[in-house]
Amino acid sequence: MKTDQQVQQDVIAELRWEPSVNASDIGVLVKDGVVTLTGHVESYAEKWHAERAAQRVSGVGALTLEIHIALPGSSQRKDVDIALAIEHALTWSIAIPKDAIKVVVEGGWVTLSGEVRWDYQREAAASTVRYLLGVTGVSNQIVLKPGISSIAVKSDIDAALKRRAHNEAEKIDVAVHDGDVTLSGKVLSWSEKDLVRYSAWGTPGVRNVVDNLKVAS
Repeated sequence: MKTDQQVQQDVIAELRWEPSVNASDIGVLVKDGVVTLTGHVESYAEKWHAERAAQRVSGVGALTLEIHIALPGSSQRKDVDIALAIEHALTWSIAIPKDAIKVVVEGGWVTLSGEVRWDYQREAAASTVRYLLGVTGVSNQIVLKPGISSIAVKSDIDAALKRRAHNEAEKIDVAVHDGDVTLSGKVLSWSEKDLVRYSAWGTPGVRNVVDNLKVAS
């Protein structure tokens, strides 16, 4: 089991290793396995990558963000210009169904809504927006259309977990109700946690995933 100091050193090292993050502008605090990232970045994408980098480190039990986005002058945009850029970007994406996504922009913060069939389409929409100039945050409220029965969904998820998570699959409980999946149990790392979530979201008929998985510290 890592000490807080070891976790802090590993998170700092991971941030330095991540090329999309300027680690010198980000502070790392750790208490009882809870990591807090502080400081400032120049884009929402950089903040997102810093969060993902910290989650990759074993021993991180929970993560809080106190990172401020300070857009440089060249990156600042009016909300109407951001909205137009998003509409064009979504239109050009082959992964996103035409006219499926609604966009609201307020103070650079983007809210996405609408309905798609697959989780990868929802993630593609958020990823498309994440890297646009002027964006300070993304709230992904896109929902998934219900597909098949709960029994079939649970069977598909269980099979996927056995293929991908191997021994860990036996420690994970999957509950399904009307396309809503609840995951519980314990995994060894954030990467395994992501793998389980990915397996659930990648199953046809899943419209929502409640992640109650615990990362062993």
